[in-house]
Amino acid sequence: MTRGLAGNLDAMPKALIVWGGLDFHEPLQISELFDSILKEEGYDVTLSNDLDSLADTELMNSLDLFIPHWTCGELTPDQLQGVIEAVRDHGVGIAGNHGGMCDAFRSHMEWHFMTGGQFVSHPGPAGHKYTVEFCRDDQSSIMADMEDFVFESEQYYLIVDPGVTALATTRFPQPGADGPHVENPCDMPTIWTKKFGKGKVFYSALGHCRAEFDRPELPEIMRRGFLWASR
Repeated sequence: MTRGLAGNLDAMPKALIVWGGLDFHEPLQISELFDSILKEEGYDVTLSNDLDSLADTELMNSLDLFIPHWTCGELTPDQLQGVIEAVRDHGVGIAGNHGGMCDAFRSHMEWHFMTGGQFVSHPGPAGHKYTVEFCRDDQSSIMADMEDFVFESEQYYLIVDPGVTALATTRFPQPGADGPHVENPCDMPTIWTKKFGKGKVFYSALGHCRAEFDRPELPEIMRRGFLWASR
């Protein structure tokens, strides 16, 4: 079976989605959507709300793709190392969105080093409008043919690894933003890729709750990211 942007042939690629943490990001509902996207692409998908899944090294190392959706929370050393080693040493892809990946496990620096960023603020009202602008300098980008769009949601301000490849940005500050950082205008990376050892990493800051994925750009962004990151 052809695996689209992943570019490999595999009868049944394997993915694990681990969901949980704070309920306001609707981790189960979004994880079920991700499950349906992957199954349409021919993946064998396991959903789990048990972080001990991450410490199962045989399981983790057998995956093609790992998707976390767990806002905040804590990992044991075995759970953290299970993920790090699967991605870094075995080439398992990791992909996710919003707080489920880059506001997860705040106290674990190794997690942030792997994922490429960490949420630090909402610079403005929760429902303000901003433009998602796709980067045009690389036509080989997996988002190269995506059109810019105006999105109404909370905007993420993140501390970002300077080594990521930004695929889309949002402009800061937007009208209505306040706080001490408004005198530092910037283009905030919002969708990015990076490498972590043998593995590939994909992240999108978009998608606070399941209803936001009714906008067709959001599931398409995630579909492309999943396929790109997969081993």
